[in-house]
Amino acid sequence: MMRSMFSSVSGLKSHQTKMDVIGNNIANVNTVGYKASRTTFAEVFAQTLSGAGSPDANSGKGGTNPMQIGLGMNVNAVDTLMSRGSLQRTDSPTDLSIEGEGFFIVRSGFEGTPMFTRAGNFSIDKLGNLVTSEGLNLLGWQKYSMDSDGNYIFDTQEEIKPLNLYEDEYNLNKRIIAAKATTQAVLSGNLDATVSPVGGYDDGSGVDHSINGAAIDTIPDSLDSSGENNEDGIPDDGNANSDPHFIVPLTVYDKLGNEYKLNVRFWKNFTDSTSAEGPETSWYYSVAGEGDTSFGDGATGFIKFDSDGKIIKDDANFGVKETIQVIPSAITGTDSFEFELNFEKLSMYADDSSVKPTQVDGYPPGTLTSFNIGSDGILTGVYSNGRQQPLALVGIAVFDNAAGLQKAGSNLFLPTSNSGDFTRAYKPGTEGAGSLNPGTLEMSNVDLAQQFTEMIVTQRGFQANSRIMTTADEILQELANMKR
Repeated sequence: MMRSMFSSVSGLKSHQTKMDVIGNNIANVNTVGYKASRTTFAEVFAQTLSGAGSPDANSGKGGTNPMQIGLGMNVNAVDTLMSRGSLQRTDSPTDLSIEGEGFFIVRSGFEGTPMFTRAGNFSIDKLGNLVTSEGLNLLGWQKYSMDSDGNYIFDTQEEIKPLNLYEDEYNLNKRIIAAKATTQAVLSGNLDATVSPVGGYDDGSGVDHSINGAAIDTIPDSLDSSGENNEDGIPDDGNANSDPHFIVPLTVYDKLGNEYKLNVRFWKNFTDSTSAEGPETSWYYSVAGEGDTSFGDGATGFIKFDSDGKIIKDDANFGVKETIQVIPSAITGTDSFEFELNFEKLSMYADDSSVKPTQVDGYPPGTLTSFNIGSDGILTGVYSNGRQQPLALVGIAVFDNAAGLQKAGSNLFLPTSNSGDFTRAYKPGTEGAGSLNPGTLEMSNVDLAQQFTEMIVTQRGFQANSRIMTTADEILQELANMKR
C-alpha cells in the first residue's frame, strides 16, 4: 500500500515539474529568440517479485514472464527545442534573424566569455558599438581587402572582435570617407552617323576657311585657301568655333575632393573613302572646363570608326585611350592630375547620339549617413557622396548539437560538453551557417495551442495521481478501523 502512495508522490512531483516548464514556455510566448522546453517522463526502477522462467521442452511446461511492480516515475529530460520561430518584420536596420542554423556571438567588452543567442534585436550605442539590449557586443570581423574585381574580402580566419560602425584598429574614423582622385573615365554610347561633317572652321575673324581633301597625319605649317588671304594651318581647336555635334558632361575630382565639371565635345570631321577596309569616319574631340581650369596634352584629338560603325583601336594616329592632364587654378591649392579618357565603348550608327560617362572613379569626401546589412552579413556604410563601403562582417557560430547548449538567461546560451566546443565563427551563408534576414526578428518558437493541450493533460495527470493518494489513504483508514 505504501508503494502506491510513494508512486503517486513521484507522479505529483514530476507533473508539477512539467507544469513549471509549460508555465515558463507560455510566459515567453512573445520573447524574441526564445526556445521552448519540453518535459519527458520515465518510470523508475521496478521491484521484481519473480524472474522470468524459460519453457521446458522435456516436460512441456511453458515459460513465465517476470513479475515486477513499478515504483513510480521521474522526470527523464527537459529538452530545449531548437526549431526556428516565426519571423516578425520590423524594418529596423539593426534587427537581424538567422535563416537556418547558427547563433549570433556576443560578449561583454573585449575580454568577456563568448555567449550565443538567436535574438537579433541589436542597437548602436553612442560609440558606434553594435550591442544587445543588455549591452553585450556583437562579434565579427572588420579587416578586409579588395580583390582584382573590386570585391571586398573579409579574412574570416582572423579572430572575431566587437563590431563598431564608427572606428576600429584598421579604419580609425569610418564616419568619414576620404576623397579619391579620378584616374579613369569610360565613355559609352553612340555618335550619330547621319550628321554632316564640319568641313571647315571659323577662326572668329569673319573669314570662312574651307577644308577639303583626304586626311593627313600631320598638319602643315601653312594651308593654301582660295581668296586673298593666306592663313596659318588649322589650330589645335580648329573645330572649337563650330557648334559641336554632341557634348558629354563629365565630372572629375582631384585628390582633395575638388570637383571639376568638364565637357567632352565631339565634331564629325571627315570620311576617308580611300581605305582598303572601306569608308572610315573620324571625329574630333576636345575637353573643356569651367573657370581657370586648363588642360595639358591629350585634351584634343581624333577617334575613327570603320564602315560597320565600330571604333578603330589599332590605328596609332587615332587613339581610343588618352591621358588627360587637368591643371587646376591656383585657388584650389592642389597639383595637376591626370586621368585616362577611354573611348573604346563608343559606336557610330544612324541613331541619335547617346554618349555618356560610365565607370568613372574618383569622388569627393563624404560622411556616413546610414548603413545596411546584407544577407551575407556584411554591414555596408552609405556616405553623403553616394559611395558605399563595408564596415564589418557579422560572425555566426555553429554547434554540432545545438540542443546541448545551456541556457544562461536573457536569451543567451553557453556551450557544454554535449553541444560541442565553440572553435571558430563563420560567414553567414557558408559552411553550414545560416544567412541573415535584415529588418526582421525571430520570435519565440512556443506553440501556444500545444502548450495549452499539454497543460490540460498535465493537470489531469496531476489529478489522477492525487486520487491515488486519497484512495490509498482511505484504504489505510479502513485497515486502521478494523482494529476497533
